[in-house]
This record gives sequence, C-alpha cells and structure tokens, in this order.
Amino acid sequence: MMPPAPRKAARCAIYTRKSTEHNLDLEFNSLDAQREACEAYIKSQAHEGWRLIRTRYDDGGLSGASLDRPALQELLDDVRAWKVDIIAVYKVDRLTRSLADFAKLVELFDQHSVSFVSITQSFNTTTSMGRLTLNVLLSFAQFEREVIGERVRDKIAASKRKGIWVGGPIPLGYASVGKKLVIVPEEAETVRTMFRLYLECGSVGALAEELGRRNIASKARTFASGRSKGGGRYSVGALAHFLKNRFYVGDVAYRGEIHAGEHEPILDRATFDAVQVQAGRMCPGKACARRGLARHSDGANFRRSRQPDDAQPFKQGRRSLSLLCVPRPSAAPQG
Repeated sequence: MMPPAPRKAARCAIYTRKSTEHNLDLEFNSLDAQREACEAYIKSQAHEGWRLIRTRYDDGGLSGASLDRPALQELLDDVRAWKVDIIAVYKVDRLTRSLADFAKLVELFDQHSVSFVSITQSFNTTTSMGRLTLNVLLSFAQFEREVIGERVRDKIAASKRKGIWVGGPIPLGYASVGKKLVIVPEEAETVRTMFRLYLECGSVGALAEELGRRNIASKARTFASGRSKGGGRYSVGALAHFLKNRFYVGDVAYRGEIHAGEHEPILDRATFDAVQVQAGRMCPGKACARRGLARHSDGANFRRSRQPDDAQPFKQGRRSLSLLCVPRPSAAPQG
C-alpha cells in the first residue's frame, strides 16, 4: 500500500487589531491574546500542513471602518506577492467592519488563492454557504459600528449643549488638565494681543504681517502618532478662523447653536464684538440684534431690509452684501 502523499505546506498569517490604544502598553494586551489564540488554532491544523509565518501583522489603536491600516496594507502586499496561503483572525470584524471593504478583500483573496479563517466563527470562504455566513456576520458588525457612532455623536451633542469641552485640538491660550481646560497666562496674553492688533491693523492680511514682524507663531501641536503641526507663521485663513472663535469669550458653538461653556473666557465680550464688527460678521450696537437696526457713524439709525426683486446679494465693487441698509424714515414735522 502506497503511503499518503505529504500535504503541501500552507503558509499562515495572523492579523490582529484593536480599535483603541487603551491598555496597549500592557505586557500582555488584546493583540497578544488574539495572536495566542490564532497560534493555538494553527498548531491544531498542523496535520493539514498549516505553518505559521514569522511576520506579525498587528494594528493597535486603529478602527475597522477603513482599510487604511499599516499592518493590514503590509499583509495585503504580501498576499499580492503570493507569500501567504491562509489568513487567520480572532473574529471577522478584526479584519474589517465594512461590507464593501470585505467584498474587495474577498475578491483579492480569491485572485491569489488565499483562504480566510476566523477561529471563533466556523466558516469557509471557498463555499457559497461560507460566504453567506460571512456576509451575515459583517452585516451585524457594520450595524454595531453605526450604532456606536450614533451613540458617540449623541453624547458629543449633549455635552456641547452643556458647554463641556469634549476634546479635539486645544485652542491657543488653554491647556487640558484633568479633562478640563485651564488658561495658560502667557498664551492668553498672546490671544488678547492678536485681537487688539487686528483692531489696530484693520485687516487680516496686515495682522499676519504684524505677527510675522513680532515673531508670534501658531501653536505647536504633537499628535499621538508623533506627527507635529504648527509652530510657523500664521496664514490669513488661519487668522480669519481664529478671530471668529467664540471659545475665547466662554461660548461653545455646535451646529449653529451657541451655548455657555464651562471654561473661563480669555477675552471680554466688548473686544470680541468689536472685532466681529470690523470683520463685517455682525452689525454694531445691541439695538441691531434686537430690532434689525444698525447705527451709522454719524448717529443715524438704519434698518436692514432684503432686496425685494433680486435674490442675489447686492454687489458694490468687490464686496458682496446680503443685506441692504436704507435710512429709517423720519417722523413728519409737527405743524
């Protein structure tokens, strides 16, 4: 009797992923646990010729919503180079949570005769039933991702309405201490100086030149990835955005709504309003907000009204105005 022919060795790659960086610095983290389970499964299939390759494909702190992950891209490059026969993951959502992305991956795997195995979910991608099972699992994975996204957005909206800072780039003049924003005196003085200089210079371009002469640079930021940003001269666009930031008067803006913030303001409201008036973002005087009136420099009141016959903004020279100011009719003299 002839002995059975030896099975061809199948080169197995393990892919692991964790969505957040929480606890990644532990000696034994989630990525290690996923890899250990996959290694044990591959050893159990040694009789089928499965052999683990040494290259590690670990993505820590990266979402499964997209394929833009360094380790995953390295794995896909090895697949295209015919260096991998089987890809093992702990769960299918470790590879991706998107049905569209998964369809692209399966097509690539098929083109290069690569099998895909989830060690905690029994299926085989080479059969139609296995593909159906995968699609059902990924449908739930995508649904879970979308529900989590909705919950996060709802939490951010509720926090913003309460004036709570919920993270993101820290504005110049503040520092994060215990998840709360506190004023940095030196930076706060720079903020006040920039607003004051704008009132003196009269334009954003002139302000940018003046800040360059005074060597006042933008705030330098270093991200968790090690990438740094800022620390250079202010551009006109960045200054325009800076000058309309209501955060400096203690407000929190969210989707067109303004809420009182928990943080301490750096600017007084009179200075901020004067800057907005000079920039043309609001009309001067409290009466304007209450009654739709604007006050001219000579003291005369003007009532704002839309142009009756033209939906396009009224254009005068290079400036475009959506509102036209007309003199308020004076009372008839008493006879």
